[in-house]
Amino acid sequence: MNLKKLCTLAALSLAASSGFAQLPVEITGLLKKEKIAPVRLFKVSEGKVVEMASAMPSEKGNFGLLFYPEYEGLYVVGIGNATSPSDNYKFYFKGGEKLSLSILDSSYVLNGKLNSKENVILTQWHDLVNPLEQKSINFMKNNSTFVDFFPKLEEISVKTKTFLNGKVSGNPKFDKKMKEYMNWDMASFASNFLNTPRSAHPSIEEWSPFYSTLKPEDFAKNTAMVYTNPWGARTLNGLVSVAMRQRNVKYRKGVEGVNDLFVFLPNDTLKGDMVLDRAAGMSNYADYKELMDAHGKYVLTKSQKKRNMDILAPLALLKAGDVAFNFSYPDKTGKIVKMSDLKGKVVLVDVWATWCGPCKAEIPFLKKLEEEMKGTDVQVVSISVDEAPDKDKWLKMIKDENLGGLQLFASGWGDLAQYYKIKGIPRFMVFDKEGKIVTVDSPRPSSPALKALLEKTLAK
Repeated sequence: MNLKKLCTLAALSLAASSGFAQLPVEITGLLKKEKIAPVRLFKVSEGKVVEMASAMPSEKGNFGLLFYPEYEGLYVVGIGNATSPSDNYKFYFKGGEKLSLSILDSSYVLNGKLNSKENVILTQWHDLVNPLEQKSINFMKNNSTFVDFFPKLEEISVKTKTFLNGKVSGNPKFDKKMKEYMNWDMASFASNFLNTPRSAHPSIEEWSPFYSTLKPEDFAKNTAMVYTNPWGARTLNGLVSVAMRQRNVKYRKGVEGVNDLFVFLPNDTLKGDMVLDRAAGMSNYADYKELMDAHGKYVLTKSQKKRNMDILAPLALLKAGDVAFNFSYPDKTGKIVKMSDLKGKVVLVDVWATWCGPCKAEIPFLKKLEEEMKGTDVQVVSISVDEAPDKDKWLKMIKDENLGGLQLFASGWGDLAQYYKIKGIPRFMVFDKEGKIVTVDSPRPSSPALKALLEKTLAK
């Protein structure tokens, strides 16, 4: 079996779970570059590109990919990486298309007559704006300054007004979106030019008139506008940077700096993305906490919450006196219980699962300890990390074993385990009445040392 076939099968395997398209997309082509490199296929996710598959061309440059699209819209094919548009090209797929292209040193051409009307129009657009792309995106290969870029920007801006005349694909969804795609490309080229190194930089007074038409608020009206465009997040950030200079807004760190950025973002989800971008650059928990105390309410979506935890976990020192992670889980009746609800109590957290033998071995000792601490301000909280399909097993065990304390269900190894770096269970942790860490790795109930620790914490 040849390499091209292997790559095709790999792409099919990646797409096998998708139920969106019934027909595959077939991509074939020729890499016309001196150095052979993998040709990559990317999808668009939340304004960024994510690699789906790749094919290593033959010695003669031939390559092929076959995949089932996960959605109808823009995908990216090229030899670049996921962080930059350089050497990557946008195409439109809904399923059933054949795309044939030759990838050149700084562009591409379509081959044959079987390419879809959508991709023919996208290629005509690419051909029109490629001079801007080369000067703006491929700036390492092209020594361009505002002296040559601004006139070209104005020239092509005029041509965009009539570009779509007579160009109809017959796909209403694409025809409606094409103008938006064009606007995003022009905004990307214009903003990236000003935000990348040049041998000469213009004053704001020298900026091309086109920049007066660029307002980040227009590109951030709804999340979909950003999330469905390759490098949409990068372009929006670039537009904000340009607007800050236009409006003489100085860059500031911390919470104040984020407040400055929010002026340009009317959308709460996009504000959350901006907060996380700022948090990702922080090196200590104190700064992170200050930011999240002020703006954590904008971290709304499931993916944002996951990214937030990925940022937070390495910053958490987990030392005595640090504020506890404010978990939020349902109890056996479905009521949500948060760590912050338990202030005023010394909290003993038991992380366990119904399948864990050592966890179950501690249950009799935990019951005994709970009985001995009755009437005190000690609250036992048992948090199950059983997966969601095993919730009924958890509920049955609570009933069969007559388990006491607060019984909460975390639906797997999620944010709590990540935050406290829990690799094995059972894990017992103690927190004081102020909701601060005493220890995140306490003795087990089978050890008298745990009762002594709880009594010592109560006495403070």
